Formats: sequence, structure tokens, C-alpha cells
Amino acid sequence: MEDASIDPPLSGICAGFEAGGWRSTQLAKRLFDDIVDFALSFSEREEFNSDTGMLMIGRAVRKIYTSPKYEKRGEFGELLLHVALREIFRTQTAISKIYFKDGSNETVKGFDAVHIVESGTGLELWLGEVKFYTRLGDAIRDVVKELHDHVAANYLRAEFLAIEGKIDRAWKYAPQLRSMIHEDVSLDEIFENITIPVLLTYDSKAVADRVEAMGADPDASLADTRELYREAFEKEVRKGWDSFVAVGLPSKVRIRLLLVPLHLKKELVKALDERLRKWQEATA
Repeated sequence: MEDASIDPPLSGICAGFEAGGWRSTQLAKRLFDDIVDFALSFSEREEFNSDTGMLMIGRAVRKIYTSPKYEKRGEFGELLLHVALREIFRTQTAISKIYFKDGSNETVKGFDAVHIVESGTGLELWLGEVKFYTRLGDAIRDVVKELHDHVAANYLRAEFLAIEGKIDRAWKYAPQLRSMIHEDVSLDEIFENITIPVLLTYDSKAVADRVEAMGADPDASLADTRELYREAFEKEVRKGWDSFVAVGLPSKVRIRLLLVPLHLKKELVKALDERLRKWQEATA
């Protein structure tokens, strides 16, 4: 569902259902399809072809955290944010944050996504935040604190300096983006061209109830259960929007809220990890 008439605009995203279950495996596959764009630099992606494809995918997979503690990491959430921005808002990746990991299993500081949108008046810089959580209340609490911290002048200047040094010179928008966030440009002017998409996941009662209902009555009309789910889904995400706004958001920048109710986060994490491990083994 989409509602652009409210501030901040709201997007509710669901992977859908199949054969009585929530589509965790299918969502994992869809996320994995974008792993090259998510994990590699612009120049590396330009080199992707039939000869280099397996090598590039292997390199991308190794950028993702795959230790036995995978369920405690945030890379899967960053991948989900990346795919949502690319698919819903047609953004382009400015820099791959995970590409600049300093070492195996290290966390990359700063915003969770750095994308751009080309508009009629120039570039919009989209600086994404994600909380890949099981509880929406916890996700809201933590992300709103970060939002206030991250729009502070000192933080933004430091982040822009880091971004500027990581922009691939071969990318056609590199000069334009560097000019846009240069230290000589007033933050007041930069704020006019910044959007912060905030993606929050949580284990959803609406999704769980739909799975339970389909399991209890496999012969129930799909159309009827689908309509009931749509109503419950929209009611739940709008309630989540109310909770998000009530905490108090920074007013300096445009914010978009993306809520992704899950059946069980652990199911999606397991499906992603299994797919990544298979590719890691195949490309080792």
C-alpha cells in the first residue's frame, strides 16, 4: 500500500503468500537477485558479463556476512532497503556501503544506503536508514534516535566527506554529486535535496493471522481471505505510522516511512543465509 498524502509518506510492503505460507523463500531469492548491485562498486558492476559473472557474484557474496552469527547482523536489512528503494522509487546506487567494509564481518558506520534519484531539477540524495527487527516498537525507538543524531550538522559533514571519497569516478553522476555535497555548499541548501527513507521490519500479527487462517481452512476463498488480509495489513501499518510520528521526527529533511511486516524474521534470515552459503560454496 502507498499513501503519499500524509507526512511522512507511507509505504507498506508485503512479500505475499503461496500455498498457505508467507513467501520468505521467494523474497530471499528476489533480494539475492540484486546482490551484485548492492555489494559491488560501479566499476565492478560495469565489468559484469557472461565471462566475469560467476567471479563477480562470488565476490559480492563474500561481501555479505555469512558466519554462524549471521542472524545478529544488519547486512540483510541493508539489502532489503536497497531492493525496496531500487524497485519502488527507481533510485540509483551512489555508493555501495558494504563494498567499503574494512574487514571480514565488520560493520559499516553511517547511513545504511546512499542512493540518488534524478529529478527534473537535478539530483536528490536518498540516505537510507533500516532497522531489521522483530518488534516494531524497538525499531521505532532506535531509528528515531539515529535520525536526530544523523541530521546534526557535524554528523552530516563527516558523512558527506566519507561519501565524497567513495564515489566511483567512472560513474556519470560523480561530479554532480560531489559538487552537491561539497563542504562549501550550505547545509540549508543540501537539506532541500535530501530524502531519508526509513525501512522498518517486524514480526507481524496481520501476517501471522493470515498464515494461521489459511492453514486452518485450506478451502477458504482466496479472494475473501486476501481482502480481509488487505484490511488488516493496512490497519496495522497505519497504526505503525502513528507510532512512528508520535515519537517526534526531525523537521530539517524529508522522511519516507517503509514498513515491511514479516511473518517471522528468523525464517527470512534463514532463507537468505542458505542461499548465500550455496553460492559461496559454488563460487569458492
